[in-house]
Amino acid sequence: MTEALPLDGRIALVTGATRGIGKAAALALAEAGAQVVATARTQGALEALDDEIRALTGKRASLIPLDLADGASVDGLGLALHQRFGRLDILVHAAAQLGGLSPISHIDPSHWDKIMAVNLGASFRLIRTTERLLKASEAGRAIFLTSGRVDRPKAFWGLYGASKAGLEHLVRTWADEVENTRIRAAIVDPGAMRTKMRAEAMPGEDPLTLPDPSEIGPLFVELAQAELGLPKVTVRFSEWKASGTLASA
Repeated sequence: MTEALPLDGRIALVTGATRGIGKAAALALAEAGAQVVATARTQGALEALDDEIRALTGKRASLIPLDLADGASVDGLGLALHQRFGRLDILVHAAAQLGGLSPISHIDPSHWDKIMAVNLGASFRLIRTTERLLKASEAGRAIFLTSGRVDRPKAFWGLYGASKAGLEHLVRTWADEVENTRIRAAIVDPGAMRTKMRAEAMPGEDPLTLPDPSEIGPLFVELAQAELGLPKVTVRFSEWKASGTLASA
């Protein structure tokens, strides 16, 4: 008899699922048995991801082209998921934009608004539209990505760092609000990885010195099953990789 996969039957929504850390999460969750609902801006990239998932698992992903800057589209996700699945077991919000590196006083207000809409506003809207679906799960898990820049501010990183600081506060507050439900949240700091965003921020860095995003995939699978407390401690990929344990569990 074939052994059941750890996430068999679970419904997992992954944002930014077509590249980098989001893609690693989508592939790892699918391989662990989850039905992946993948969102990204480009239909072609979503279809390429679906091909990879089907080659890996024999199953197809559910694809939702989505621009996280479009608040109304994000708001509509909950209804679409309710009509299709009736619940959500796992949320991995991996999508984000760096927005370039610039002195704070040089940032155009319209650019500030756009990056905040993607990095922070979409986080709020995802929580708002998926909370009831996560409550309908036997063990809803919501996983958000942050950055070390929250704890270590650095010149020219103000826009990105502020958006992630806001995300951390938002998620920790929400986790406290839903503590008496079956929802548990986690905040993950992946650290420097071999991603397009990292190359944009550090164009002179040798990417081969950085971990490949595929290395973090198993962490999402573990978090999706873990008995988590409140996310008072950030889950750092480097510490998890070194110790093999979850500090927040």
